[in-house]
Amino acid sequence: MSTVFRNSALVFALLFPLVACSQPAQPTQATVEAAAPAGSEARPALGSLPDFTALVEKEGAAVVNISTTQTLRGRGALPPFPGMDPDDPFHDFFRRFMPPQGPNQPNGPRERQTHSLGSGFIISADGYVLTNSHVIDNADEVVVKLTDKREFKAKVIGKDRRTDVALVKIDAKNLPTVTLGDATRVKVGEWVVAIGSPYGFENSVTAGIVSAKGRSLPGDGYVPFIQTDVAVNPGNSGGPLFNLRGEVVGINSQIYSRTGGYMGLSFAIPIDIALDVSNQLKGTGKVSRGKLGVVIQEVSPDLAASFGMKEAKGAVVSQVEPGGAADKAGIQPGDVIIRFDGKEVPDSATLPRMVGAVKPGSKVKVEVWRNNGVKEIT
Repeated sequence: MSTVFRNSALVFALLFPLVACSQPAQPTQATVEAAAPAGSEARPALGSLPDFTALVEKEGAAVVNISTTQTLRGRGALPPFPGMDPDDPFHDFFRRFMPPQGPNQPNGPRERQTHSLGSGFIISADGYVLTNSHVIDNADEVVVKLTDKREFKAKVIGKDRRTDVALVKIDAKNLPTVTLGDATRVKVGEWVVAIGSPYGFENSVTAGIVSAKGRSLPGDGYVPFIQTDVAVNPGNSGGPLFNLRGEVVGINSQIYSRTGGYMGLSFAIPIDIALDVSNQLKGTGKVSRGKLGVVIQEVSPDLAASFGMKEAKGAVVSQVEPGGAADKAGIQPGDVIIRFDGKEVPDSATLPRMVGAVKPGSKVKVEVWRNNGVKEIT
């Protein structure tokens, strides 16, 4: 991975829908050879390909298209004279001496609207919809479109940027809902299906396999992403990732790409994490997380050997925040946190998730490696 970062301009791209997605071009006709159906088995036999038709027919109606509108106001929202370069010498002349002609003209309030598209899925019959935080972030208006073409203005219940999960509500009843699964049961190599609106093409279905679990992405310490090779693109954001049993196991959120489009690396938020966030958002409109108050780093084999540890695991404490929970409990720089709340800490990337899952104010037992031995701290 480090070699790839040095030699390529690879970036993690949040699946921001393009403005042009609001008026997508029509796809050209193509002949598609259907894969041989594998019957009704949840897991196809080796050498056969699965048939996703039953899954899509059963769960597809609960997948929605989400469109947002944001109004940008103030200086620079619109040039006073469309088509004229603001650096043109005559631009300032017209701005000074031509009379204002409407709200978007000189000396008047300038504004413009931007539009974007994303996806989501209905988790309750009374209208609660899960999506990504970045899909509805800063939106003045959120519209949810169902597969039966009905459209509803949605109310944002809450959003959490750290996990990129948002909960919105539409005023409707008896809606179709998805079946929720267990992300901890997901296995690397199993088939998964994404349904969403890539580039505005509503309810598009793509499939692939789980490539890896528990991925940590740069700048993100709270989500153990599910990595897949399912084709997802801008507009798929917030859409569900299904297993072959038709259960949602994740929310499609990010891609790894040179171009901003699909290149075989897609990442989904595990549904158990998303549901925990959504329950908090539904209850209080915000998310509360535990905080330990330390700066940590990975335990390398060399560090493990210098500490007298048999294997490289846990998280090394490099700094302790004065007055924080760790400081008050007696955790010191140089300690290696190896267990937290009764669970083993395999690496430094896992610890922030474990700490964040604990309610603020809770008492937790922490085991640290110090002076060639284990010390338990509350």
